[in-house]
Amino acid sequence: MLPEVNALIQHYHLERLPVEGTLFVSTYRSKQDLPNGKPCGTGMIGLYCNEPRSASLFHKLTEDEMWHFYAGDPLRLVLLHPDGSSEDVVMGGEPLTGQHVQFLIPAGVWQAGEVLDGGRFSLFGCTLAPGFTDDIFEGGIREQLLLLYPERTDDIERLTSRSIETRMPKGFAS
Repeated sequence: MLPEVNALIQHYHLERLPVEGTLFVSTYRSKQDLPNGKPCGTGMIGLYCNEPRSASLFHKLTEDEMWHFYAGDPLRLVLLHPDGSSEDVVMGGEPLTGQHVQFLIPAGVWQAGEVLDGGRFSLFGCTLAPGFTDDIFEGGIREQLLLLYPERTDDIERLTSRSIETRMPKGFAS
């Protein structure tokens, strides 16, 4: 493991996100709740790296998610849209070359991410308002995504789990 990666894991007390796989830490949960008891907003810090392997496996949320790039090497988001289209988004610290320092993923879009090939690590954050709760998450099932997006076979095979677990543990984000 790279010393920088180990230092970031220790500094932020990063742990593995259930189902989806990213190294993360929850950093913010609003003190105010909505009438349904859910938080008005949440924030997290995530880390993609090669050792230990940390990537975001395909999943979608029922809320918009704002991504923020913080440090390290560029990361790649793979987005599979409900209309059957797909796109790659590169986030990094060089916005004048087309990299994004901030990017919004709309609700209902399948998303996965990883550090770009040859990269060491990517430190990023995600913000949601209303905030993240376990019931807004759905993990992708490889066979179903392959049928819907056959042109993304390589990404889907690399960024999905063989597990059939598609839901966060009940009460995970409480």
